[in-house]
Amino acid sequence: MTQAPALVDIPWDGQRIALEYQWLGTEAGGAGDDSKPLIVFLHEGLGSLAMWKDFPQQLCAAAHCCGLVISRPGYGQSTPLPAGTRWSCDFLERQALEVLPAALAALGVDASVQPLWLLGHSDGASIALMYAAAFPANVAGLVALAPHCFVEDQTVASIAALQTPEVRSPLLARLARYHRASERVFDAWSSIWLAAAFRSWSITDRMRRIGCPVLAVQGLDDEYGSLEQIRSIARAVAGTRLLELAACGHSPHRDQPQALVAAVCSWINHKEGDTP
Repeated sequence: MTQAPALVDIPWDGQRIALEYQWLGTEAGGAGDDSKPLIVFLHEGLGSLAMWKDFPQQLCAAAHCCGLVISRPGYGQSTPLPAGTRWSCDFLERQALEVLPAALAALGVDASVQPLWLLGHSDGASIALMYAAAFPANVAGLVALAPHCFVEDQTVASIAALQTPEVRSPLLARLARYHRASERVFDAWSSIWLAAAFRSWSITDRMRRIGCPVLAVQGLDDEYGSLEQIRSIARAVAGTRLLELAACGHSPHRDQPQALVAAVCSWINHKEGDTP
């Protein structure tokens, strides 16, 4: 059963904020079926719950899992960012180590009892990797779609290209369909990625603390990152499985959904002890 999106309050950054969330494959009002794996979906840098479209539902149905989709602070229908917000270089760490644990607690998810499966895209994949490194006992497995493990020139160049008026204006118009304050989200996200101080950001050292299996996925045509991103995960985490997809850009779940669903289902079922 797919429940309608709702809001939950969490304490964060000295205030209470509302986060948008949605349960998939659960009973009405319930937090999930303890007999099924729970996949937590973590969106990209300009994404939201709604921008996943129907991919989470497709994957959960195919993999026989429950799902939890969350919009981070400022995104989707969550509490908007205050005007003029500028993020610091630890903005992704704060999402992984502060916001995600608070959201799980508010929603009644005890990962120490039933370890989670995390599926993150882009910035969301970076958050998933950092959460798994900080709380290794809480994560059964992790799918990293087009992750950012360090800052590359092509990532910065692609984000800089979004700043031109002919690109920025239509992009903001599209984002306005999904976010309560799309321009604030775009400005906060793009400003930190383009900041000189952020060029040295990296999570490659901390990934060595990840204790769960990782499926790292990247498109061969990804304009926001090279294959070195997922290959750095393989060097840091033993047993990492790499999936490099042809005819695929930065969003494998949009460009190659069938191949991705098949790969994730095989991987989860194998790790759960079933026949792949």
